[in-house]
Amino acid sequence: MIDLARLRALLTEHGVAITGDLRADEISGGRSNLTYKVSDDVQAWVVRRPPVAGLTPSAHDVLREYRIVDALQATDIPVAPTVLADETGPLIVVGFVPGRVLRTRADLDGVDVADVHRELIRVLVALHAVPYAEIGLGDFGRPDGFFARQVKRWRRQWDHVATRELPDLDRLYARLTDRTPPPAPATIVHGDYRVDNTLLDPARPSHMLALVDWEMSTLGDPLTDVATMCTYQHPAFDHVVGEPAASTSPRWPGPDVLAQDYATASGRDLGEFSTYLGLAYFKLAVIAEGIRARYLAGAGSEPGHASAGEAVPGLVAEGLAVLGR
Repeated sequence: MIDLARLRALLTEHGVAITGDLRADEISGGRSNLTYKVSDDVQAWVVRRPPVAGLTPSAHDVLREYRIVDALQATDIPVAPTVLADETGPLIVVGFVPGRVLRTRADLDGVDVADVHRELIRVLVALHAVPYAEIGLGDFGRPDGFFARQVKRWRRQWDHVATRELPDLDRLYARLTDRTPPPAPATIVHGDYRVDNTLLDPARPSHMLALVDWEMSTLGDPLTDVATMCTYQHPAFDHVVGEPAASTSPRWPGPDVLAQDYATASGRDLGEFSTYLGLAYFKLAVIAEGIRARYLAGAGSEPGHASAGEAVPGLVAEGLAVLGR
């Protein structure tokens, strides 16, 4: 939980007026950093902190997440207003955005999915067009050799969180090491771009109020974001959510349409897109295994924590399949 007395002191130090007692409630749905809604009698904030178990090297860096959200305040990218970052926690505080989250299939009731699809593409194209150096993010990542480093990084993450041997994952890794696409001009990369990492206007779901969960953001190849968004349409993601996911609904345009709509709106060539998809499936499989590892360590009890590991074989198989096309 959160030390509310210390949080109150931090907010006060940063000039935030508190009215009444602070109350904290964990926000469900997260599979990585812990997220809480903290409120007093008149206002509310969101507090993020790393999980208590299952940490992987370089993951769950909330301070890094705060830095990019703070930098994006000067752009038209929809993000939560930043309040403070505490290195000793570590934890970060941003303003609470009362948006609608489309996490499960049931959340899509009454929603025009085509309109949300267009908004997802619009915001992603805008994010990739942000002049990152001009907003102080010139050193936020190392774009050179980005794809190859991602492959190696997620292999290291697998070695750190794996709860079993999976020969097909070794094969997927080997194929990815042999298929590095040509370098592309660098952009900000969100790293986990999907519909349930957005807060939508409750009255108008076709309008995004905030893009959240920036913990894997960096500078790199924008097509990795597009491929990531495509992989979340795979049925195996239902295991991670713990029930039919919003992103796996057949009401969405398929991955091919999604990728082509991005290409049309951004003017970018999709290039060797199957290779990007292979990496995205590899990465999502490792993330799902990490959730399983935290669950087995006793650090997860939400829907999807117990079943996330069931997604891994299907995601790896799909990664091998797309690389073979």
